[in-house]
Amino acid sequence: MLLSLLILSLLIFPSTAVTTTIGFTYSPAVNSPPADHVVTTLQSLKIPTVRLLNPNPTLIRAFSYSNISLLLTIPNDLVPSFASNRSSATLWVYNNVLPFHPRARISLISVGSDVISSSLVSDPSTTLIPAMQNLHHALLDLGIHTVSVSTTFSFIHVITTAFPPSSAEFQEPVNSLVIRPVLEFLEETNSSLLMNVYPYNVYRLHGEIPVGFALFQEGPFNFRDDVVTGVRYHNLFDMMVDAVIAAMAVSGYENIPLILTETGWPSNDGESQLYAEKYIQGLVSHLKSGLGTPLRKEGAAQAYIYQLFDENTESNDQKKKKNLSSQGETEQYWGVMYPNMTMKYNINFNNAHQNSRMLALLVPSIYFLLLLVALDR
Repeated sequence: MLLSLLILSLLIFPSTAVTTTIGFTYSPAVNSPPADHVVTTLQSLKIPTVRLLNPNPTLIRAFSYSNISLLLTIPNDLVPSFASNRSSATLWVYNNVLPFHPRARISLISVGSDVISSSLVSDPSTTLIPAMQNLHHALLDLGIHTVSVSTTFSFIHVITTAFPPSSAEFQEPVNSLVIRPVLEFLEETNSSLLMNVYPYNVYRLHGEIPVGFALFQEGPFNFRDDVVTGVRYHNLFDMMVDAVIAAMAVSGYENIPLILTETGWPSNDGESQLYAEKYIQGLVSHLKSGLGTPLRKEGAAQAYIYQLFDENTESNDQKKKKNLSSQGETEQYWGVMYPNMTMKYNINFNNAHQNSRMLALLVPSIYFLLLLVALDR
């Protein structure tokens, strides 16, 4: 009953709709173009934010004066040293942030990515929070007060279920040992929860899910109803995001902003490339609609498409994170751009729906009416 009331409260008191900021994850590959060329192309596409994996001073410098906001991800192998010694965190900030701030618009730093499933961090329950605290204090010690600190989780490793979203919780024991302390830290420091959300992974695990439901396609069977909230979901992405929102509400931290650090669809050739294009275009259209999700009208604050270029040198950690298993898989490519800086897919990044603002105002009222009917029964 308490869980139902928590979820219903999200429907009764929705926030004002806000369009999600869309960016890319960028990690230079062996054959990718120079960073300054990449920055120029991103500016021409009017991409406002970029997430850098394995950032280094040369790469960060390239974004100086670009007006592109940066989310930096610290490699997992540095987390233990950050946890055991603040000077290690301070040295990293001194080399990678201080020389470029604020000319490079570094807004947030993620201490590791999906560390709970990483072989590089033996015990996240004892290292992750100390590492985040040491980095936070290192920033303050060097006079940097506008850069937030967080860490990145992966949906597939921390959420109990994608459907119904109202039943989702963070998995135990990682919830008690890691996630709750992280959420407490985020609330205290006014930071955001970072989550990798791949509908592709859930679609692969559940054969009964129509591919159109995962690709934002309209169809007679492309919907699922949550009987607790009375919400009809028309795509798998919204279900997964609302599952995270519901889990946060159960934990008592429903107001922390949510950033989707990775989402995308892999391709090889033919049909899979068509699916990738449909997913990314559907994602962009949906995020720009201003509708958010049923449980959070502002949706995610930011969403990063994984990734800008194909990366052929992924670590085992990265392959497991996106493909679930590296065994028996054909090579998959997540990049949306060729090395010559042309797009693989026909994606329009400026196609916000004309009627999105009106719909954003109407949808909460519809949910409220449904709730009143349900309570009257």
